Amino acid sequence: MKARLPMGMGGQQNMQAMVKKAQKMQEQMEAKQAELEQTEFTTTAGGGAVEVVMTGNKAIKTLTLKPEVVDPEDIEMLQDLVISAVNECLRNIETKTNEEMERITGGLNVPGVF
Repeated sequence: MKARLPMGMGGQQNMQAMVKKAQKMQEQMEAKQAELEQTEFTTTAGGGAVEVVMTGNKAIKTLTLKPEVVDPEDIEMLQDLVISAVNECLRNIETKTNEEMERITGGLNVPGVF
């Protein structure tokens, strides 16, 4: 069964309105993405012993270690704390990005976008 578009001017106007709405949505998404890329996300691990600040484009801006967490006898713990903080920050970026895009699209599933 083939889908049919409404005939006459009303159908063409509806199509033009849909295209304009899609273009506006795309512009809003691009603007929000640019804004999110500049946003800083901060996460800590080990009770604040490790702090990671990343930008929304997933680049690490700073990594802060408290001196008491640097134990030459336990490098593995420090590595685990850094990995934990970075992964949590990445999850926060993904969550925030998805929330903002869903707010713009109204939950519309747009293939190839986030």
